[in-house]
Amino acid sequence: MTQYQGTELELFAGAVRWKRYWRSRISDLVRGRVLDVGAGIGSTLELFRNASSISQWTALEPDESLAAMIRPASALSLQVISGYLEDADGEYDTILYIDVLEHIADDQQELQQAASRLAPGGKLIVLAPAHGWLYSDYDQAIGHYRRYNREMLTALSPAGATLDRIEYLDLVGMLASLANRWMLHQAAPGLRQVQTWDRLMVPVSRILDPLLGYRFGKSILAIWSRPDN
Repeated sequence: MTQYQGTELELFAGAVRWKRYWRSRISDLVRGRVLDVGAGIGSTLELFRNASSISQWTALEPDESLAAMIRPASALSLQVISGYLEDADGEYDTILYIDVLEHIADDQQELQQAASRLAPGGKLIVLAPAHGWLYSDYDQAIGHYRRYNREMLTALSPAGATLDRIEYLDLVGMLASLANRWMLHQAAPGLRQVQTWDRLMVPVSRILDPLLGYRFGKSILAIWSRPDN
């Protein structure tokens, strides 16, 4: 049994504005049979529980204690698997890695295996922390091997998949992280800090990010697709 050592699941559970923001960037792509890799306690499932475009949601979580916390979504057919990618059979129309890829040592092999499970026309979606120069002791403590930039994720593009889009999200959060690093030197964000970021900074980022062409941000979003034929 794998036991997840991170603490951010609980800390960021209430970051509703941030979750709604990144969901808005991918909601039209999440459809059909969905594989949620590293599903945790089911936070991503909660965001899409009322999506009529989804026929089946498979929550894949290696930590059995976390997998046991995932609750059924009444509007969705749910399957919970306590395991890894090789334990998920079949093809999927959407495969999600939401704040998960940075926890995987061999990220290139992982994405290649994921792409091989895409149905024709399917989407592989990765949301991850951005910029190696923001990597901190907190990243290390919660099991992050790395943070990503555009070039790193482009280089990870799996064979047989086309890179559709890469963009950065949350400019204001990035600036706040820099300020913390240079002036406050806090090892980890506290609950009040997370709440302030979610309530005040994320709404501003949501306005500024498109104005700046999604070129700056604390997180990075990448989307690949498998050709229809």
